[in-house]
Amino acid sequence: MLDATDVFVIGGGPAGLAAAIAARQQGFRVTVADGAEPPIDKACGEALMPEAIIALKRLGVAVPAPEICRLKGVRFLRSGVSAEADFPSGLFGLSVRRIALHRVLTERAEGLGVQLLWKQVVTGISDKEVDLADGRVGARWIIGADGVNSRVQRWAKLDRLSHSSWRYAFRRHYRVPPWTGRLEVYWGKHSQAYATAAGHDQVCVAVASRHPQLRLDEALREFPELNRRLRGAETTSAERGAVSANRRLKRVYRENIALIGDASGTVDTITGEGLDLAFCQALALAEALRTGALVHYQAAHRRLARRPLFMARLMLLQDGRPGFQHRMLRALRRRPHIFRNLLALHVGVPSPFHLALDSLTLGWGLLTA
Repeated sequence: MLDATDVFVIGGGPAGLAAAIAARQQGFRVTVADGAEPPIDKACGEALMPEAIIALKRLGVAVPAPEICRLKGVRFLRSGVSAEADFPSGLFGLSVRRIALHRVLTERAEGLGVQLLWKQVVTGISDKEVDLADGRVGARWIIGADGVNSRVQRWAKLDRLSHSSWRYAFRRHYRVPPWTGRLEVYWGKHSQAYATAAGHDQVCVAVASRHPQLRLDEALREFPELNRRLRGAETTSAERGAVSANRRLKRVYRENIALIGDASGTVDTITGEGLDLAFCQALALAEALRTGALVHYQAAHRRLARRPLFMARLMLLQDGRPGFQHRMLRALRRRPHIFRNLLALHVGVPSPFHLALDSLTLGWGLLTA
């Protein structure tokens, strides 16, 4: 048997590393195991919303300035019509390559003394023990951070869904000078495209749709403005795909086992809040471990997911409705303060009065656009 640990995290992606860092900050001995070898990449839009920046700061994680691009807001575009809004004063987002983010999280975990077991496949779990190909590790707490197809979720019988809807996303990088300081969302009839700067000479582009076979080259034809910007540009990464979904589990813990990140449920990529959620969940989970009551993590998990799930459903109401998309963009363009308030709500700076007033105004705007 290998040395026992307080917290054993299964999965060494950003969610697992964040959970390990947060638990280590609470004084626990922590071990992380993953069958892959760093840096671990994944298809994603690579934009971090303001909440993620705040959570990373609490985790003591800082991405070096040369590897980030600052984002001041969001721009929606469709068929020559666009609307844009900045994040609330004092807040900003970042665009950072997934492999760079994984590297700094790994370095932070190592610096805190987290034991990292790379290329170690977990074969099973039992009461306060984790089975590896090389032996067995005792653990007071077991954390499943092994993604949307989580084995820990199945082993712990936590795979009951209360809600699920699926889409598919593909991502690639292009060598072209960035043209925007915002996260750009291009609306199409059957899909959405996302573009963010990924350095001084690269742009990250992702497309999400309900069609698993819709690849980037074909999908970009639906977005002529974006397609023109990328025409002839060198691709600097392979096309990678991933599932994008709204998935909510009945429970995210059982006895001494808890789930985090995509293993604990997901929000659609249209919100850009997958990593935000994971980092905030890590902080909430570490606090629950400190008190010894995972029931508090369950409550925090539900609270953290409520707004992103609501925003994802709200935004996806436009999916497949080009006429509605066009009216929405025209209404937001005519009333930019509404877009600013909606973006503030999206990043967790709500104003109930303004939201109610803006909902009425936006509704009227949709009727008259």
